This record gives sequence, structure tokens and C-alpha cells, in this order.
Amino acid sequence: MLATTNETAREGEGETRAGFAALIGAPNVGKSTLVNALVGAKVTIVTPKVQTTRTLVRGIVTDGRSQVVLVDTPGIFPPRRRLDRAMVTTAWAGAHDADLVCVLVDAKRGFDAETEALTEKLPEVAKPKILVLNKIDTVEKPKLLTLAVEINARHKFDATFMVSALNGDGIADLKRYLAEHVPAGPWLYPEDEIADAPAQSLSTEITREKLFLKLHQELPYQLTVEVEDWKEVRGGALRIEQTIYVERESQRKIVLGEGGSMIKSIGAAARKELSELLERPVHLFLFVKVREGWGDDPERYREMGLEFPRE
Repeated sequence: MLATTNETAREGEGETRAGFAALIGAPNVGKSTLVNALVGAKVTIVTPKVQTTRTLVRGIVTDGRSQVVLVDTPGIFPPRRRLDRAMVTTAWAGAHDADLVCVLVDAKRGFDAETEALTEKLPEVAKPKILVLNKIDTVEKPKLLTLAVEINARHKFDATFMVSALNGDGIADLKRYLAEHVPAGPWLYPEDEIADAPAQSLSTEITREKLFLKLHQELPYQLTVEVEDWKEVRGGALRIEQTIYVERESQRKIVLGEGGSMIKSIGAAARKELSELLERPVHLFLFVKVREGWGDDPERYREMGLEFPRE
């Protein structure tokens, strides 16, 4: 959870640094995986489905006397729907508000149309920018060097890093650079904090992740998960009730599965991870309801932390 300035950033022990580093890029370039790798723990969900991240997710890295707040943003792409527009607007807002901007590129995909469109807008962001070529384990080194030169020719970056968020290559160097280049100032979070998302919010994200992983292409794009009840019960366990909202009855049937088999499988996977995360037994109850047109409801956007696009 968000905290006030940390008193553990002690006086008299040298200069402290703290700031925000936004990670932006096209969908599925590995932003969430990189945030988790830099933090050293899972603070944001990861799935193969595009636009898994819908709003700004913050992971916290405390490295020596520096604290870097990593801002995982939604993928930037040509928006088609209202929800798309809200997510892309949020991603650019995250970049404009940060102290440093890491521009992620999937090294295997290279300098594609989405990356080109993104770099064309970078001059509008008046912050130091770092090029991060991710998934370097999938590309030969000469191609990586050529790609780095090509992208730097389009936009001059302050630094370029080559990493594999999946296997950890280059992560330590990138972390060190970010820690050295955030502004001088007091820490923003307690030393042992790794994320600023409330537990209830993280619980809905974990359930949404399991939905994505279990349903793959069958998953309705516009679904949302909300906490209906959260309370401690006998023995220190948590009882959590969540509702999965979809837009049509046909989608509800997909999420439920034959005889409720799919929702049971999703619930079991989410319950297991939540129990490990919260370090206590969790009793998770999932319900699936139809909420027609929720993608055009301003209240739903506010609950997700998104600004509602009026047009």
C-alpha cells in the first residue's frame, strides 16, 4: 500500500534517491515480466494475451540508497474500442509523469510498425529515455546490435540495454542504471515494500490472470473482476468473494464451462496463489454475471483506475 516518506531512509548515511521509471512499449513486449524480474517478486500479472495490463501497476525496487518505483503500463497500439483508448491514454500519461522512461522492444519482432509509431511520439515526452531490447535470448547478437543502431537512429536514447526478462540476462545492469539515475530525494515507500497495490486489487488481478491462462482465445476480451466481500474468518483465514463480469450470456457459459468445470479450475489456481501470496488460508468464491455494456460504463473505468474516454 502507499506509504508516506520512509523514515528508514536514514539521515546521515549518504544521499538517498527515489523516483519513478515508466515501462512503455507495444503489447506483449514483456513489460510485466521485466517489472517482476527487476523487483525480484511477482507484483504484476503476466499472460500471453495482449493488453493483460489495463492500468498503471507499480513495483518497488530498493537498491542500496536508491528506491525505484517501476510503473508497468498498458501496451501502446492503435486503439479500436473505448477501453483500448483508455488504456493507451493511461500508458502515455505514465510516461509523461515519470522521471525516467524505459522503452521496451521485443528483439525478436524487431522494429515493427507498432514500435515505429511509438518512437515517433517519443519527442513529446520530455524525460530521459532508455531503450531496452528484451527477449535477447531469442535473437543472435549481430542482429541485436543492428536493431539497437536502427532504433537509436530514429530517436536518440540516453542509454541502451539488452536484457532477457525471462532468464535474467542484463537485469542487474539495468537495475543499477535506474537506481543511479532517479532523482536525489527521500524514499517514497517503506524499505520492505515491493508494490503499492492493495491486497484486494491484487487478488482480482490474480483471478483475471488465471482466466486468461485457462481460457486462451476463448476468453472474452472485455471482462472484469471485482471483490464483493473480503473478511477474516475463524483461524485467521480469509474469505473472499469475487464476481467476474462479462457482457453476454454466451460469454458467461464459456467462463463457467461444462458443469462448472472451468470456473472450478480457475478458482483453484487463483486460491492457491493467493494463499501463498497472503501467507494464510484463503477461501475463494467466484461468481459469473452478465453486465451488458460495461465497457461503456464510466463507473467501471473509475474502479479500474482509468479515465473514461468521452468520445
